[in-house]
Amino acid sequence: MILPDSGLFSCMFEKFGSSRDLCYLCNMNQDSPLKGKKAVYFTLGCKLNFAETSSVAQRLEELGAVRARKDEQADICFVNTCSVTEVADHKCRQAIHRLVRQHPGAFVVVTGCYAQLRPMDIAAIEGVDLVLGADQKGRAVELIVDGLSHSRPTPIRPIHSPSLPGRGESLFVPSCSCGDRTRYFLKVQDGCDYYCTYCTIPFARGRSRNGSVASLVAQAEDVARQGGKEIVITGVNIGDFGKTTGETFLDLIRALDRVEGIERYRISSIEPNLLTDEVLEFCAGSRAFMPHFHVPLQSGSDEVLRLMHRRYDTALFAQKMQRIRQLMPDAFIGVDVIVGMRGETDEYFAEAREFMDRMPVSQYHVFSYSERPGTKALNIPHRVSPELKHERSQQVLDISRTHTHAFYNKYIGTVRPVLLEHGKRKGVTGGFTDNYIRVTCNAAVHDRDNQIVNVRLTGWNADETALMGEFV
Repeated sequence: MILPDSGLFSCMFEKFGSSRDLCYLCNMNQDSPLKGKKAVYFTLGCKLNFAETSSVAQRLEELGAVRARKDEQADICFVNTCSVTEVADHKCRQAIHRLVRQHPGAFVVVTGCYAQLRPMDIAAIEGVDLVLGADQKGRAVELIVDGLSHSRPTPIRPIHSPSLPGRGESLFVPSCSCGDRTRYFLKVQDGCDYYCTYCTIPFARGRSRNGSVASLVAQAEDVARQGGKEIVITGVNIGDFGKTTGETFLDLIRALDRVEGIERYRISSIEPNLLTDEVLEFCAGSRAFMPHFHVPLQSGSDEVLRLMHRRYDTALFAQKMQRIRQLMPDAFIGVDVIVGMRGETDEYFAEAREFMDRMPVSQYHVFSYSERPGTKALNIPHRVSPELKHERSQQVLDISRTHTHAFYNKYIGTVRPVLLEHGKRKGVTGGFTDNYIRVTCNAAVHDRDNQIVNVRLTGWNADETALMGEFV
């Protein structure tokens, strides 16, 4: 049997490195204990987590598993967790308990950042069979198959990896997956070497590492063969691409732009200090990279950026925003902001708010600072109260709404290309323009799903979450 060109299986082969192991994995397809097994998947957190879960689901389904329908009892529960905030940790625990209750006797696997950082807490939850840290994540399919190949009179002792930075740094687990819509998510990089004072990602995902340009181009070519039109480039710190292979992010996007059949690329998030002029100039003149950027700011106060150990200041960030606008005047720019960081005084927040208000940004994504065990931010004096965090969040959200409305209003009456997505309501379809304006059209055109069409933007919809459009 020819082994499917699966990113996860490629990773496994690189890890095990023998034809005997490869034959074992091939034989799982022929006589798989997964045949007919029902599986449910629950993912929290970032796009990278969703891409990784989708790759695991695809491989399990290739081995005979099927997705459990609503209200069906599942045999496998796969939970991919997040630990970016204390709220995220709480949601992870809730989800695990809920799935254990809803699917008694299921083989329960928990992975992701929370699993890496707090493995024993999860292992203590009754009904959990496997807890997979960063080093074990690439073996998820193999371990699930192995677990279901044996009777389980008593629960399997959960597996977990030590939560040490740098663990798994030589192992890059690729994934490329299609979400519920029409776009694909291509993981090009994992881990982070930055160690910002508020963040646990380096401890949860390890050091920065990446796939080769050639392997990622091959995955993009496979997306094109499947009929995919749009790929979102994902990772933890994608601008740091190349630590493993000696290549650069510019090398990667140049190569991806040459893949025939892919008509749109979007860069999910890139640090301002890594968003080079060369990258911007290439995107502006490229065939398929869209005028759409997501750039974390985190704070508009230089003193707070210093406390965060960010690698830029507001002057550099402003220069990047101006350069984007010079090269791509129509670009949508989304920006991440954290409010209520330790040390963020009233004066510093006022500076940040004024800076954010004058930036040519299309939307702010606002997060309240959350204390994470083991981070250096805990040593910073001056804590911001939850009430003040909420108030500051609302102030930045008000700025964001003003900017987003102004950006959308500029394009009312214009014609933009829209990649149509599966409509959730009968008689309604829509999608996103090249510059990431959400569009809704009152027309049922299921035969045109995953097609790029010209749409005239006519005005706001009723709840002002999108612009209405009509086909040209």
